[in-house]
Amino acid sequence: MTITRTKAFLTLRAGSSTDAQACGEICYEAFQQISQQHGFPSDFPLPETTQRMMAMLFSHPGVYSVVAESEGQIVGSNFLWEESVIAGVGPITVKPHIQNANVGKRLMEAVLERAQQKGCAGVRLVQAAFHNRALSLYTKLEFDVQEPLANLQGSPLAIAILGHTVRPATAADLAACNRLCQRVHGFDRSHELQHAIQQGTATVVENGDRITGYATLIGFFGHAVGESNADLKALIGAARTFEGAGFLLPTRNGELFRWCLQHGLRVVQPLTLMSLGLYNQPQGAFLPSIIF
Repeated sequence: MTITRTKAFLTLRAGSSTDAQACGEICYEAFQQISQQHGFPSDFPLPETTQRMMAMLFSHPGVYSVVAESEGQIVGSNFLWEESVIAGVGPITVKPHIQNANVGKRLMEAVLERAQQKGCAGVRLVQAAFHNRALSLYTKLEFDVQEPLANLQGSPLAIAILGHTVRPATAADLAACNRLCQRVHGFDRSHELQHAIQQGTATVVENGDRITGYATLIGFFGHAVGESNADLKALIGAARTFEGAGFLLPTRNGELFRWCLQHGLRVVQPLTLMSLGLYNQPQGAFLPSIIF
């Protein structure tokens, strides 16, 4: 990445694993502050959580990183998930004392430039709906609001849906799952699914002898697709835990949203799915990840 400077004090550069500790601390502080200001729990309640996440991001071969420095000190970071024709952004964080000084804008411009260079068909992100400054920034950068989301959390449901069998996903399921995602979204997320299968977190739901839905994880960093709400109910009902801060559900899907609430799940916070470039209205049921 070419080093650039703005306002003579800010330097942007590609990130590395040696930046994980500093960026983890900033991420924790930034999420804690904005969440507390608006009366919501932080996405990352412990510093150790952001440290582990940053270590993973800086070492992930499918994630591009950019770090902002001012006077030799790291003041922010951003990431672009490049494993699909649609790229995902985040998390973007800026040190609290230097926010509102265009650092976030420069970090966003850097990953959008990268996405353009990579020829991505579109870029997506999920932002906290209560964060007005972020919503305004992304809109100015040509992102459009696509879906209102609810972050849901609660105890595992242990519910089975008649006619829908949930089991662990295997490598042999990959082609069928990719075809399903292609039908629902217009593209597949094969790399994410492969990784989830290797990690043992992915599940599929079968109706008869067909795979009709899958989930990489029912949790913050997982996504799911299904032919119908029954498929997603089966996947959610079979989840042993809702990882991280919970999972994200499009609230326009009133049937599925009500079902979750009726079974004791609670809304943690509202979020917004935004897109730039290609966006196909989903032709089926889905749960996005915190990335998109």
